[in-house]
Amino acid sequence: MLSLLAALLHYFLVVVQSAPVSSSNLSPAFTQASNRAKMLVEKILRDIPTVHGATVSTEGLTLDPSTQTTNLQMMVASLGIPAAPVLKPPSERFTLDVCVSRMSAGSQLYQGLLGVLSNSVSGLSDLQADLRDLLTHLNKMKEEAQLEVVDQDLSLDLARRLHGNYEVQVAVHLSLTQLRSFCHDLIRSLRAIATYRRPAAAAH
Repeated sequence: MLSLLAALLHYFLVVVQSAPVSSSNLSPAFTQASNRAKMLVEKILRDIPTVHGATVSTEGLTLDPSTQTTNLQMMVASLGIPAAPVLKPPSERFTLDVCVSRMSAGSQLYQGLLGVLSNSVSGLSDLQADLRDLLTHLNKMKEEAQLEVVDQDLSLDLARRLHGNYEVQVAVHLSLTQLRSFCHDLIRSLRAIATYRRPAAAAH
């Protein structure tokens, strides 16, 4: 009897281990664009500390979260730096259309912020180029999945608020800090998309 139970347990273990992992039902071209976007986001995350070190010299402005003071949070509002769109893994309520649209809107936001800041400080052009390439991959994902475009109004009012070097330094620091946080959210969402099965009614 014990040997029979052992044999059954072994059989079920083999069946469970060999069962295919649920994979995405999105097109190979979409998956390829998503993978390329993820690799690019990982590169941006690796590069941010180097860029921050090369562009931010004001004492106390570091990427260490423990150094983020209330005063810096107030500067976010006074400089008019918008918060990035909230990202979540795609689901029935947070659709793939909304997810990818918010990815694009956030990437476009930081490309715009770095563009404004590049007029006052050098060393941001490589990140700008990476964000431009990231947008290309995200647009490819939209195209392949025939996603609806969900408008994200993220207007910038930064340029006229940069009155001196201190404001520029703080703006660069805050933009890079927020970009890093947004990239971590991007990675999580892109990983979720890799195994996301789009509802049949939404698939084209």
